[in-house]
Formats: sequence, structure tokens, C-alpha cells
Amino acid sequence: MTDSFNEMFEGERIRPPYTRLGDWTESMPQELKRLKQAEAEALFRRIGITFAVYGEGGDPDRLIPFDMFPRVFTQGEWRRLERGIVQRARALNAFLADVYDRGEIVKAGRIPGHLVWRNEAYEPAVAGIRPPRGVYSHIVGIDIVRTGPEDFFVLEDNCRTPSGVSYMLENREIMMRLFPGLFRENRIEPVDGYSESLRRMLASVAPAKCSGEPTIVILTPGPLNSAYYEHSFLADLMGVELVEGQDLFVEGEYVWMRTTQGPKKVDVIYRRIDDAFIDPLCFRPDSMLGVAGLMDVYRSGGVTLASAPGAGVADDKAVYVFVPEMIRFYLGEEPILQNVPTWQCGKRDDLRYVLEHLPELVVKEVHGSGGYGMLVGPKATAEQVAAFRERLVAHPANYIAQPTLALSTCPTFVDEGVAPRHVDLRPYCLVGERIELVPGGLTRVALTEGSLVVNSSQGGGVKDTWVLAE
Repeated sequence: MTDSFNEMFEGERIRPPYTRLGDWTESMPQELKRLKQAEAEALFRRIGITFAVYGEGGDPDRLIPFDMFPRVFTQGEWRRLERGIVQRARALNAFLADVYDRGEIVKAGRIPGHLVWRNEAYEPAVAGIRPPRGVYSHIVGIDIVRTGPEDFFVLEDNCRTPSGVSYMLENREIMMRLFPGLFRENRIEPVDGYSESLRRMLASVAPAKCSGEPTIVILTPGPLNSAYYEHSFLADLMGVELVEGQDLFVEGEYVWMRTTQGPKKVDVIYRRIDDAFIDPLCFRPDSMLGVAGLMDVYRSGGVTLASAPGAGVADDKAVYVFVPEMIRFYLGEEPILQNVPTWQCGKRDDLRYVLEHLPELVVKEVHGSGGYGMLVGPKATAEQVAAFRERLVAHPANYIAQPTLALSTCPTFVDEGVAPRHVDLRPYCLVGERIELVPGGLTRVALTEGSLVVNSSQGGGVKDTWVLAE
């Protein structure tokens, strides 16, 4: 793996976006850094910004490590990213509209049919349903990595219920509290309009049977869910009700919410539960989290589900390979943001190459997430590589492989001072009547020296992400 691109330093010279941050960190005594870090952790704890990891003992409400050194993008860098993200969100929604209707992209031979129709994320119950404005994935989280000054790659797409936006918003809030002077000295694009944009987007996709101002709710699995803080946080910011399945019921052609004033009709459900649990009459019959009969109301245009059931077929890692082709097929454009080169292990020649180069590659489960079910070859032991080889040979179609990219690094506060650590970026694209995203996103950082795994579930931390205003 080649040396990583350092986003702050070019040789000994500080790159222009970080000029003022160089002066800031140089002038801050180590003891003050420690005090500020402790203050940030206390704020996170007091506000309740926690993250549970399933299957772990210890603290079920642990803090995500927060790093005070912000990541900075110029306006020009952000504009290019924004164009590429919007383009990708348009293509992914066009793909979903197509595969749940006529399947023209499959008929044209641009993507193998088995990757769609046999995909476990494909929901036949959604076929033939056209949601309001033709939008299937309303909140698209695009994970982006950088390898050079002009080199950005999409690592994966998240079309179902991408999480982490609460950290984007709270990172900014805490940075503004800790270092107000930094924000006076630097003109930084705001992110606090996200909740209003989210509410406006959800209102714009109200169902045909809605008259007047739509009633919006967030449907959560409950307090034991790892992202429950985010669910309640967004509900508070938008001024909408946070509900569990037991708070809703179906009667006639509508979904109703139980309130102290009696039933109230619900028009838009921002659901944060998986497809399988939405409706026990349509999906898993043992689900206690969903609403019986919800899909019948959805089919008849009585309620909007954001995002739509079945949207996950667009972010499957095997389908990811074909997103550039979707952009060409549906939009007639060339991709602005490139995919990471990817080998599909279900193909014989690709599998042969992957097995021959396993210690050099990153191998991921097609349906995996959160950093689980993957092998980072250069960081793995011989025993781990051998064990993964057996899994790969047994079920090759379950995996893809990618080169081990030299992810860019950003300065990060560590015990010995400031040191480079690998980062990625997840911007959040809202798709409704229009497509928009706030300038920034969630920067995740691999806090362990040399580590490339940034996922919070794997010990990664978060940073504030700045887009400099012109």
C-alpha cells in the first residue's frame, strides 16, 4: 500500500484549507487539549450521545470517541462531491423504480438478473407500487474515501436507514461550544439546517390521500436499538412524534397513531426499523416491532414509508459494482465519483485472482455492514487469512474484494500530541421534491494507528466536518 495522502500537510507545508488550524493547534498547550477533550466527553455524556454495540458486555451506552481536530474541505472540493452524490442518488432511485416495475436495465443486459431478483434485499411485495414522486430511497448515505488531492471514491451506498447524522449535528454543536473563536476566524458552512430540510423532504413525499399538512412520525424499534438516541434526537429537532409499532394501528384505508386526544391519522412514516419487521402480515409474522396491515395501506396510497421497503437491493455490495452503469443507463451521464475497483467472487476468474492475492485485499460480505464479516488482508494474521479463505471457497458469491486503498489521513488528537489517522466521509443526501444535502457530513476516524476500519462498531471515532464558505 502506498503512502497515504495527508489532508493537512503537503511535505512540510500546510495545505491552504488547514492554515488557520495549524496556528490553532500549535498555540494550544497539551494540558488545555486534555481539558477540552474531557469537556467534550462530559458534554456527550450529559446530552446522552451514546452508541450501543450488540453482543458486547460492559457499558451498553458507551460514548463514540470524539476527536476535536476538524476535517476541512474547500468549497470547490465540496461542490464536486455534492454533484457526484446527487448524481448517484438520482441513479439509485431510478434503478429502484425500474427493478420494481419493468426491469429495463436487466432486459438490456446491463446488470445480471439474479443479482436483483434473487437478492435477499429484493422485496416482491413492493413490485408494482410506485411511491409518491417515484422516490424509494429518501435518505441516501454515501460513504466516500479519499486517496489524493483530486481522488475521491465511493466505498458503498446506504439506501435503507443510514445512521450517524445525529453525530454530524452534535459534533458541530460541541465544537462551537468548545472553540467559539475558531468559528469567528473561519467562515464555515452551517449544517444545522438538516432537520428542517429532512422535515421538508418528508412532507414533500406525502401520499396522494393526504390533504392538508401531513402528519409525520419516526418509527423506532425502541430504546434498546443502538441508534435510539438518533431517533429521539431527530424527532425532537423536527417536532414530530417518535413512535413504536404499538403506538400505531391500521383501520380502514389509513394508519392511525394513538394519542391522548384519540386516534390521529399518520401520513408519512420515517421508519428506522428493518424491512423484515415492518408488517407481520407481510414480512416476518413474529415481528413485535411493526404494524399489522401497514403494507396494505402503503399499497393503496394511504401512507408513505421513508425509505421504501426493498430499497436495500440498491445498496447491496454486489449491486454496487453496477452503479456507474446505472448512471450511464438512466441518466446518460458519466459518473462524477468513481467506484473502488471491485472483484465479484462469484465469478470464477475474479475468485481465482482474489484467492491468489488474499493477503493484499479487503474482502467483504455482500450483505455485511458495520465493519463485520470482512477481512483486511494486510492487517490480518496468517491464521485469519486461512480461515477466511475457507469461507470464501465455500460461498464465493457471498463476497466481493477490493484493493486496500491508502485512505487519506487527517490530524487527530492522540495521547502523544497530534498524529495522522485514516478517515472516511458519509454525507447525507435527502431525496424528495428536490435533492439536497447540507455541506458536510459525518467524518469517521480510525483511532488506532495504521487501522483502516473507521466504523463506530469497530472502535472508530468521529470528527466535525467543515466546508469552508467562499
